[in-house]
Amino acid sequence: MVEQQEASDDAVMTRIGQAIMLLHGGDREEARNRFGALWSEIGADGDALHRCTLAHYMADTQDDPGDELAWDLRALTAADGLRAAEGPGGEGAGGARAAEHRDTPAVRAFYPSLHLNLAADYLKLQRPESARIHLQRARAAAVSLADDGYGGGVRAAIDRLELRMREE
Repeated sequence: MVEQQEASDDAVMTRIGQAIMLLHGGDREEARNRFGALWSEIGADGDALHRCTLAHYMADTQDDPGDELAWDLRALTAADGLRAAEGPGGEGAGGARAAEHRDTPAVRAFYPSLHLNLAADYLKLQRPESARIHLQRARAAAVSLADDGYGGGVRAAIDRLELRMREE
């Protein structure tokens, strides 16, 4: 039964990855369609990593800044839901579920990018105070990122957005 669940989880992540490749390949509409279908399958109570990942990338397919913000907020909510299930030190209500979730560190690694995207969304919507708050949260969360390509890229993007905000 556990193996069947893991295979199912892997299939969902594979499908999310395929839609991400479409998005990065420039086919935003098809990526949006696939993400939408997956979101319907996963549901509001689905796996937090799936919801976080999917919503994080679905935001990038949106044409309207308000819709982009809504998807980025869904991604953050999913990440927060898994963190809350962990409880302090990984224990507490729902802690068993979170402790078994092998991808909890992957969700945590999303936080700098999640807050960075929210800061950019709020800036597009001309809400600079909200943008500053999320930019500060992105910078604070980024200290836990590794000094690798991903971590360096996220930190550089935070610096670029901060510079852009100072110039406006």
